[in-house]
Amino acid sequence: MAAQCCCRKAPGAEAAPARPPPEPPPALDVASASSAQLFRLRHLQLGLELRPEARELAGCLVLDLCALRPAPRALVLDTHPALRLHSAAFRRAPTAAAAAAAAADPPCAFAFATPGPGSAPPPPPPLPAFPEEPGTEPSCCPLAFRVDPFTDYGSSLTVTLPPELEAHQPFQVILRYTSTDAPAIWWLDPELTYGSAKPFVFTQGHSVCNRSFFPCFDTPAVKCTYSAVVKAPSGVQVLMSATKSTYVEEEGVYHFHMEHPVPAYLVALVAGDLQPADIGPRSRVWAEPCLLSMATSKLSGVVEQWLSAAERLYGPYMWGRYDIVFLPPSFPIVAMENPCLTFVISSILECDEFLVIDVIHEVAHSWFGNAVTNATWEEMWLSEGLATYAQRRITTETYGAAFTCLETAFRLDALHRQMKLLGEDSPVSKLQVKLEPGVNPSHLMNLFTYEKGYCFVYYLSQLCGDPQRFDDFLRAYVEKYKFTSVVAQDLLDSFLSFFPELKEQSVDCRAGLEFERWLNATGPPLAEPDLSQGSSLTRPVEALFRLWTAEPLEQAAASASAIDISKWRTFQTALFLDRLLDGSPLPQEVVMSLSKCYSSLLDSMNAEIRIRWLQIVVRNDYYPDLHRVRRFLESQMSRMYTIPLYEDLCTGALKSFALEVFYQTQGRLHPNLRRTIQQILTQGLGPSAEPGAEQGGTGAEAEGDVDTPALLLGDEAPSSAIALRDVNVSA
Repeated sequence: MAAQCCCRKAPGAEAAPARPPPEPPPALDVASASSAQLFRLRHLQLGLELRPEARELAGCLVLDLCALRPAPRALVLDTHPALRLHSAAFRRAPTAAAAAAAAADPPCAFAFATPGPGSAPPPPPPLPAFPEEPGTEPSCCPLAFRVDPFTDYGSSLTVTLPPELEAHQPFQVILRYTSTDAPAIWWLDPELTYGSAKPFVFTQGHSVCNRSFFPCFDTPAVKCTYSAVVKAPSGVQVLMSATKSTYVEEEGVYHFHMEHPVPAYLVALVAGDLQPADIGPRSRVWAEPCLLSMATSKLSGVVEQWLSAAERLYGPYMWGRYDIVFLPPSFPIVAMENPCLTFVISSILECDEFLVIDVIHEVAHSWFGNAVTNATWEEMWLSEGLATYAQRRITTETYGAAFTCLETAFRLDALHRQMKLLGEDSPVSKLQVKLEPGVNPSHLMNLFTYEKGYCFVYYLSQLCGDPQRFDDFLRAYVEKYKFTSVVAQDLLDSFLSFFPELKEQSVDCRAGLEFERWLNATGPPLAEPDLSQGSSLTRPVEALFRLWTAEPLEQAAASASAIDISKWRTFQTALFLDRLLDGSPLPQEVVMSLSKCYSSLLDSMNAEIRIRWLQIVVRNDYYPDLHRVRRFLESQMSRMYTIPLYEDLCTGALKSFALEVFYQTQGRLHPNLRRTIQQILTQGLGPSAEPGAEQGGTGAEAEGDVDTPALLLGDEAPSSAIALRDVNVSA
C-alpha cells in the first residue's frame, strides 16, 4: 500500500472554475467495479514501455478528471490481478494560464528508465513530467490505494482522494504500474509470426480485457480522448487506434493522440515487424513484409469504395484515416473495429469474400459502435445489429442485392443452427440480455447479437417503407448521438420522432411484433428479411443439396457431379457444405461419393471451404481423407481453423489421432491456443490420457474463458457444441 495522502493546497492556487451544467451519469454497468457515475473523465494519458523479453508492459497512466459532486472519498477503477500497481499520486490541474501555454504541446511528457546490465532488476515504470508554472511548488502528492477482488475477469482499484476536492474542480490521478501475462496483451515470440524475425505484441480489449492493459472505467458508457507515448525495442513498429501519430527518432518513442472520445475497450496497440502500403487516399495496410503484397493486392482501391458508399448512406467518415493492420494467426477473433486502425487476422486473406464482408463490417462500425456505442454490454446488438445492417447496405450498394442476400442467407442459416442447439427459450437469445454480476460480458457475444439484431433493424427499415428514408434516419441518429453511448430506448425514441406518422400508427405496439417483444422475447427473430433477390445464387445450392440426399444414390451422384461448383462463390460452397454438416453423420456410401466428386477440388480452395469439408470427413469417420485433416492442422495456427476440428475429433472415434497431431504441432501454436486445445483433448480423452504439460511461455487466456459457455467469438469454450464456423463473424 502506498503512503497516506499528504496533499495540501499549492500556494497561489486559483479559485475553482465556474461549474458547467451537470452531465447525466453513465449507465450502470454490472461488469464494471468503477465509480464512473461520480466523475467525468476528460482525457487519459499513457506512457508505455514494451518489454517483449519479459513479456511485460510498464506503464504510467494520467487521468484528467473532475468530480460530479463535492468531496468524493475515493476513485474506484477497474483493474486486473495481472496488473501490479507501483504507486498512485494526485495532482491539481494547472491554472488556466498554464493550461493555455501548454495547449500546443503534449500535456505530459514521460521519462523512461535505462535498463540495467545483465541480471539487474527491471527498471521502474515511466515517470510523468508535467509543465509547472514558474514560482509554484510541485503539486503532486502520493495517494493511498488498495486492490480488491471483483470477478474472475478483474479486480477493483480504490484510490483515496484528498478530502477538500470540490465538485467540477479538475484534477489528475497518476498511476504507475507493470502488467505481465495480461488477458488484453498478447505477446508473440518471433516464431509465431509469419516472418519469424521479430517479437510481436497486440492488445485486444473487447469486451472487458483492457482493465489489464491500464486501470480504467472499463465500461462502454464512459468515453474520453486519449494520448500515449510508447517506447519499444529498436526496429519494432508501433501503431495505435489514434487519429494522430508521430515517431521521434532521437528519443526512440512514438507519440499518439485520439482526438475523439472513445470507450476504454477501443484503446488498442500493436507492435512488430510491420510495413505500410497505401491502398487509397486515406487508407493504408500494415502487414509483415512477406504478407504486404498480398494484402495490398486484395484491398487496393476497394476500401475507398466502401468508405465512400458508407458516407453516402450515413454521413461523413469522422475518424480521419482508415488503416488496416493484419495480425498473425494468434489473433483470437476475425477482426476488431479499433478506430482508425482495424485489426484483421491474416488467415482471412486467402478467403476473398469473407475478407470483403469482414472489413466492410468493421467499416460500418466507424458509425455504429465506435461513434455511437451501446452504453451497456447487455445491449451489444445496438452496435452489432446496426453495424450488420449498415454492412449489408454497403455491400448492396457496391456488389448488388443478390450477393448481399446470399451472405445474409448464409448467416441466418448459422443463426437457426445455433437456435436448435441452444433451444428457443435460451436467455442469451434475447436482444436485451440480463447480465448477472460476475458473468463475463463476452459470454453474451453470439449470433443473436448480430443476426437477430440485424433482423430487428431491418424490420424498422421496412416499417418506414423505403430503405433510403431509413438511411436518412440512421444518418440523423449518428449525427445526434456521435461520440456518446446510448441505450435501446434512445434509438427507438429517435426512430418514432423521425417518423411521426409511424408513431401515430402505434407501430411499436403491433400485435406479435411489439418493440418490447423484439427486445425481450427469447427465440428466433420475430420477422426475417425477404431474400428472394438472392435466389439466383441460393437456388443452385438447395438443388445440389437435394440431389445428394435423394435416392437412388448412383443416379443422384451422377446428376450432382455434372454441376461445376468450382465456378460458385465462396458463400455458395460454404452454405452447401454447412447443409451437409448439419445432416452428418451421412451414410458411408454418400460420404464416399462426395469424396470422389469433391475432395481434390475442395483441397485447392480457401481455408473457409477446406475446414468445412474436413469437418464432414471427421464427423463421418471417413478414414481415406484423414491425411487431409492432418495436413490442414499442420499448416494452421489460427483458433478459427483448429478449434472446430479438434472439437469434432474429440467427440468422435478419432481422439487418438487428434492427440498425435497435437503433439506434432503444439510447438507452432500460441500458448493460449495450446492451452485451449489441451482442455479439449483432456475432456475428450478422459483423465487417463491427459496430454502432457505445455512447453514454452504462458499467458492468461483472453477473456478468462476456462469455463466459458459455447457462445464466444473470441475465445471459444472447449468441447462446445457450436463450432466456430457458426460464429465466424467480426467483433
